[in-house]
Amino acid sequence: MIRLNDISKAFNQGQPNEFWAVRDVTLDIEDNRITVLRGPSGSGKTTLLSMIGCLSRPTSGRILLGERNLSGLPERFLTQIRRETFGFIFQRFNLIAGLTVLDNVMLPAYPLAPDHGALVQRATALLEQFGMGSKVASKVEWLSGGEAQRTAICRALLNDPQILIADEPTANLDTRLSQEFMTIIGELKAAGRTLILTSHDPVVSDAPCVDRVITLRDGQVQAD
Repeated sequence: MIRLNDISKAFNQGQPNEFWAVRDVTLDIEDNRITVLRGPSGSGKTTLLSMIGCLSRPTSGRILLGERNLSGLPERFLTQIRRETFGFIFQRFNLIAGLTVLDNVMLPAYPLAPDHGALVQRATALLEQFGMGSKVASKVEWLSGGEAQRTAICRALLNDPQILIADEPTANLDTRLSQEFMTIIGELKAAGRTLILTSHDPVVSDAPCVDRVITLRDGQVQAD
């Protein structure tokens, strides 16, 4: 379980342009569930997601992963937790142009210095699982939107994370591809993973596999 206790996040604190993106949010996010953070642009959902995934720190409050308080850990420990616990699917996928599909998928494992042959085997197996086996040698700039997204999903799963985080994952996809994405998300939940998504897309929030929708506005929980 991920527990957020009175989380707030300020930007430019103490300056004339101080802005509180998240204010006093308290939530428990259960394991093996799909949770969607919904809200308009500027509602604080992406900021909250980044703190849950240890990409940024709260200004105040505590975030616990199980019984472990993440908020006060040194950066080197947060980096390790990010690699071992979380997989990330970004809005624009953040694939690196000029590299092949296979190379992009393998990137998150390089800091862990795994056996290269085993890494290639693992990445290739994931790409086969998601229907991308014929694209392993393709440059990512040649991919369609759906193919780029499946590549990003494979990359997020490479280190076998328990928790997947996706920020506006359907923002650049049409309705059919968005529905296909949510089918994959449901399958990942069935495989035992915890998924936390931000979205203002009804295809995401209304999907049958979603367990919980939390609506944010002005940095606070409006509905749950």
